[in-house]
Formats: sequence, C-alpha cells, structure tokens
Amino acid sequence: MAKYVVVPSSETQHAAWLRGAVPDVERVRPGLWSIPVPLPVNPLRYVLVYALELPDGVAIVDAGWNTDEAYTALVAGLGVAGYEITDVRGVLVTHIHPDHYGLAGRIREVSGAWIALHPADARLVHDRYDDTAIDALVRKERALLVRSGVPAEALDELAGASMMIRHLVATAKPDRLVEDGDRIDLPGWDLRAIWTPGHSPGHLCFVSPSRRLLFSGDHVLAKITPIVAVHPQSQPNPLADYLDSLAAVGKLDVDEVLPAHEYRFADLAGRVEYVMAHHEERLGEIEVVVGAAADGVTCWEVATRLTWSRAWQTFPPFMRRAANNETLAHLAWLESRGRVARVAGEPDRWFAG
Repeated sequence: MAKYVVVPSSETQHAAWLRGAVPDVERVRPGLWSIPVPLPVNPLRYVLVYALELPDGVAIVDAGWNTDEAYTALVAGLGVAGYEITDVRGVLVTHIHPDHYGLAGRIREVSGAWIALHPADARLVHDRYDDTAIDALVRKERALLVRSGVPAEALDELAGASMMIRHLVATAKPDRLVEDGDRIDLPGWDLRAIWTPGHSPGHLCFVSPSRRLLFSGDHVLAKITPIVAVHPQSQPNPLADYLDSLAAVGKLDVDEVLPAHEYRFADLAGRVEYVMAHHEERLGEIEVVVGAAADGVTCWEVATRLTWSRAWQTFPPFMRRAANNETLAHLAWLESRGRVARVAGEPDRWFAG
C-alpha cells in the first residue's frame, strides 16, 4: 500500500511527537485549548484534553487517566489557559477507555461538572469497572480466547491482561447520555455529536461546523489506527461498524482534526481513505492465511502469521490479546461477506469461504 503522509496542523505538536516529548499546552483557536495529560508507561505518552471556553468556565473533551500525575498536569494546563479545575462545567467523554474516562469522576467530585457518554458505552461501565462484576467479564474473555485457540498455558495471563489498568478509572455514572446527532448544550459552541462505533461500542466524535473542527477521539488519528476488536463487550462485527462510521466521518467538511493522541492534522478525507485502504489490505492478508490452511486455522494461528509493526515474540501479554481480538474482528467481517467460514468449537476453525 502506498505510503500516506498526514499533514500536521500544529508544527509544535508534531515536532514534540517526533522527538518523543510531551507537547506544551497550546491555544488552538480563540476560546479553545489543547492540554496534554501524561499516560504512565504507555507508548502514546499522553492524551490530548481539549478545553472549550464558556461564559462561566470551560468544558473539556476527554479527561485522562486517574493518576495524581495526570490530575496535576490537567490542573496546570487549565491554569495556563487561565482557569482552575473548579471552573470545569462538563466533561464530554469520547469513550470509556481509561485514558479518556478515568479522571472524569474525580473532576466531577471537585468541580460538580456533568459527565456525558453515549448510551452504548454507559451500559458497559458497571461490568468493566465495578469490582463486583469484573470476575465475570474476565471469565467471558477467557472463553473467547479458548475459542480463538490461545494456548492453554497463556489463557489466564491473557484473560486478565487489562486488570493492571482498572485502577486508573474513578468509576462514575454519566449525568448525560449523548446520542448520534445531538447538539451539545455549550454556550458559544455549535458542537454536534457523531456516533462512531468500532473502537468502542459508544465512541463519539464532536464536530463544530462553524469552526470547521472535528474532535475525533481515537476514531481517526494522525499516525496509528485504533484497535477494533471482538471482545465480551463489543458488537458482533465491530469492524463493519468502524468502517461504516469512518466513511461517514470522512465526508465531513472540516479544516482540522483534533485527535486524542499524537497531533492535530488536516486532510480528514485523505486520512480516512488511507485507513480504510489499510483495513482492506489487512483483510486480504488474513484471507490469504486462511486460504493456505487446508485443514482450517484458529484465530490465534492467523494472528501469529500476520505482519505486525514488530516481531510477535516481543509482544507483551496485553498486546498479544489485542492482536488476537483485532484479528478476530477482521475474521468476523470476512465471515459476514462470505469470504471465510467458521466451524464452531473449542477452538473455532476458519476456512476459505
């Protein structure tokens, strides 16, 4: 696939990314600030929280992990913009992953801010983050990995691989549910919500037609593609959901994309086209692997035979699980088109369609 070079719209953010640094707090436009909040021991390094000025304070898009370091960075970033944490009136959460949702509850405790989520993600909060429910979710993940063909000796480690980041969330039920197409009630802003499922069932983007901006969360990023995976809380065919919502977002008439990671960029349509081509190439690679196995192949076996950004042997458990579940999402998409067939079992085996 031909290499596509995204057009950065912030040279300072882009330069910081290239040198492995965290960018400075930046005034994006009048009334709009970008605040990098650090992520602990994570290659993404930070999440970009956006502060939208209001007549009586600010609203923020996403929040960061629930760590003291992240909270301190957010407070300091708001200070650069001339605000205090108590001035936060609302937290628009793009999705419930810890680096976006984790601090929301702590912010609400301090400021009284409302928290907004899409209903599809709001429904997942209890089972994902409540201590009374997590064991059941891990059992479901383990069962999925069994059907994927994960070796027995790796099952328990992979099934519980995300437990290490659960403490980075201050569990908080949303005060507001935001549906696709909803206008967000923020004085001075004309934000509209766009439901973009795939990376999570309830992922939201927010578009400002007057400012020609898209707050894209993890849906569209400048360099990497978000994980789109089958897991116990996903839809059955999350890649179909993702590609459909990606195509819809690609038609938006905006000048700048404000993602949650990396750096701001222009040419939304070009980036969307490239990401869709990437997934089509991946689907083709998986189809070839399945077709070469006369006796069928498990999802895990397919994952180990694909081209990744680094050697499979170097993947830590969490990345191996993510790779397996992302491969499963591609297999589910191919199955829905009749390009591969599944014979159910423990494990499932996949054959050419």
